[in-house]
Amino acid sequence: MFDKLLEWDRETFIYLNSLGIEKYDFFWSTVTTISTWIPLFLLFIVLFFKAYPKKQALYSILTVIFMFVFVLTLTDLTKEIVARLRPNNDIDFNGFIRILKKSNGYSFFSGHASSSFSITTIVVLFLWKEFKWVVLFYLWPLLFALSRIYVGVHFPIDLMAGALVGAGSAFLFYWLHQRLILPYLG
Repeated sequence: MFDKLLEWDRETFIYLNSLGIEKYDFFWSTVTTISTWIPLFLLFIVLFFKAYPKKQALYSILTVIFMFVFVLTLTDLTKEIVARLRPNNDIDFNGFIRILKKSNGYSFFSGHASSSFSITTIVVLFLWKEFKWVVLFYLWPLLFALSRIYVGVHFPIDLMAGALVGAGSAFLFYWLHQRLILPYLG
């Protein structure tokens, strides 16, 4: 069963990666870069201060930061324990896939997926009551995560697991914020 799942994962990666078109390489290489999204992060901060009083906005942003550090740590620990090679480093098939970005380290699970889905989910949870349109922010983690297949550094299961871990972490930290921090803000 597990072998079948890994086979599906590899075949799906090869299929999706092979759909890449050279004229879109610049777009996907830009999308996969974290610095591209700095204006979005600044928008998140502005929206927190529009939705909440200053003190509550600051504590909400701190909760997002602590969650982000937690997710990065969990991602790095999991990668070291699982030790799954990235597609671009797997000699079995890296000769016939498109590789736009060289990446070392391990693949499972995707830090791009876990961090972007965690940040987006907690931002949506915090801001939903004030701004219903915040669900549109999910375009970021979808593009950000999918770019990892396009550039040749992650398998689909890496992205799905990362998204689940990220979203789950966001719900956990939002719950902790509501129970442990919000009651003391007055």
